[in-house]
Amino acid sequence: MRIQFTDTMEWLTFFEKWIWLGFAAIGFAILFNVPKRTLWVTFLLGALGGAAKLLTLHLGGGIILASFAGAMLVGFLSIGAAHFKHAPPFVFAIPAVIPMVPGAFAYRMMLGIIRLTENIDPNTFNQLLEETIHNGLNAFFILMALSLGVSAPMLLTRRESAKGLKVPLKIDGLIKK
Repeated sequence: MRIQFTDTMEWLTFFEKWIWLGFAAIGFAILFNVPKRTLWVTFLLGALGGAAKLLTLHLGGGIILASFAGAMLVGFLSIGAAHFKHAPPFVFAIPAVIPMVPGAFAYRMMLGIIRLTENIDPNTFNQLLEETIHNGLNAFFILMALSLGVSAPMLLTRRESAKGLKVPLKIDGLIKK
């Protein structure tokens, strides 16, 4: 299946979002005080993860699946980046995934909760309650998809990457005596 953008404007919009997602990842990396040598890799991971999310949405996937795909890509790439830059994978993964957090859904949910406290007619109340629950569940499931997507690759490959580690235990000294 080929990905087709209908005109040049869609490509420019996609590229612009790609760049801004990378800069947002760098902003969060600076906020979390990551080493300077990791910033460009964080930019790249944030941009690529966001691009995967945008492409999944463009291909007709839902927002939850798109967030999962972006986070999964960031999770796998952060493992390689960790070996390349000699830093823990979460140094790259967490700042790169934060720009994908569903702020709009959480904001609309909170506004809905506030509006539900007003005196409104029952029909409006039911519709508002439905929208509020829908926004809250979207925010919740997107957050779950992001956390699972970014941590699953690290958990799945943990055994391989820590294979050569030998940790001396205190019990070894007791057994030899």
